[in-house]
Amino acid sequence: MSPTGQEWDEGNPERLYVITRGRSGLSERTVLDLVTLIVSRAEPQPTMQPEHAAILRICHSPLSVAEISAYLGLPMSVVTVLLADLLSDGRVEARAPVPQALLPDRALIEAVMHGLQKL
Repeated sequence: MSPTGQEWDEGNPERLYVITRGRSGLSERTVLDLVTLIVSRAEPQPTMQPEHAAILRICHSPLSVAEISAYLGLPMSVVTVLLADLLSDGRVEARAPVPQALLPDRALIEAVMHGLQKL
């Protein structure tokens, strides 16, 4: 069972429509992909939509958008709409994933190796 207490039913698109209030997609300012990390910055409130509260509860440590989607049992498109709501309210923070270290140019490494061999 998901943290919201409900399982996503593929045969019930009305539930997804209600969760997102009929919205789909993100604004041009909001860029979320599968590996964007989300961290909660607020505690859930009793008056919140259950899915918003669930996101705040599970994101005390950074989680990717894909992980949130899996934990909630909701499609990525629905989760991104919910996250956009929380981002606009300042309740969560989105972080780019940690980039892989940039490796130096191969020619530079070879030049260093040759220089060390000559010593």
